Amino acid sequence: MAHDWLLYIAAFSIAFGVCLLTAPLAKKVAVKLGAIDYPKSRGLNKEPMPLMGGLAMVFGFFAALIIVSPFLYNLPKRQFLGFIIGGVIIVLTGMLDDTYELGPKAKFSAQLVAAIVVVISGTRLDFVMYPLWEYLKNFSPILTVIWIVGIINAVNLIDGVDGLAAGVTAIASTCLMILCIISGTELAVVLTAALAGSCLGFLPRNFSPAEIYMGDTGSTFLGYVLGVSSCIGVFKSYAILSIVIAVLAMALPILDTAFAIIRRAVHHKPIMMADRGHLHHRLIDSGYTHRQAVIILYGLSFVSAVVAILIAIQDYRATIVVAISFVILIIMLYTYRKRLRK
Repeated sequence: MAHDWLLYIAAFSIAFGVCLLTAPLAKKVAVKLGAIDYPKSRGLNKEPMPLMGGLAMVFGFFAALIIVSPFLYNLPKRQFLGFIIGGVIIVLTGMLDDTYELGPKAKFSAQLVAAIVVVISGTRLDFVMYPLWEYLKNFSPILTVIWIVGIINAVNLIDGVDGLAAGVTAIASTCLMILCIISGTELAVVLTAALAGSCLGFLPRNFSPAEIYMGDTGSTFLGYVLGVSSCIGVFKSYAILSIVIAVLAMALPILDTAFAIIRRAVHHKPIMMADRGHLHHRLIDSGYTHRQAVIILYGLSFVSAVVAILIAIQDYRATIVVAISFVILIIMLYTYRKRLRK
């Protein structure tokens, strides 16, 4: 399939520019609606901070889609419409949560509805894994809903340090964009390019020290787009490797969420109960500054994304080299942490 690179560049640039320009507007909306994050025991902010900055990313993302989508070749209209409707549900739920602090059940229900809309519109997990997939194929709609809702909450959970969720999502979406370019899935390329542009457009106002937080409006929307775009562009193209590639592309939020679930289950605490056991909290509690912790997690996300791409292009020698480098990086970080404590 021949790619229209101009469309991809346009999607990224429009999303970046619109997000960058509308961030002050999102800040004013947050203050007007009373969407403010006040200091709390497990939080890292020392003074009240406007939430709902994610609106700027939403503006940038949808501006890119509105302008670029008419030029897409063979746009799957039903699938695209389902994605838009689900996205609107996620954004409205996020705005309500940032303003009124919705309960976990209400948020989870809205996420389920959004994911079900996406599935009904034709987006499904579809990969080859004999003989297991032959037995699971009939459960594809349920597995798709679980995947999308899982990624939504995974990104939401890592949004605990200035610039972390936006930066990690930018890395993950860029990785998915490259994978979708390789697989030839044009719609998924546009979605991930627009998402990467929105995240990078938001970072100047969200990186430590942040002027505004993205709130659930932003973090759940980022997870939603990552979840749906991976279903469209990765699971339909890489056969048995699709699970490995998708997990590696979004390794940090997925693994952090998995560890959080295990940790809370072991300590007999509710899964949805907040704590300070996330990777970013542990790094900061170990002595790293906010910026150091974020940059370290950027580095880990980048390495896992590179491994995902190398596996996709089946360059196994390079994959081994990167994997070894990854282990060395972990050892260096551990040694540096011990020296900081001294």
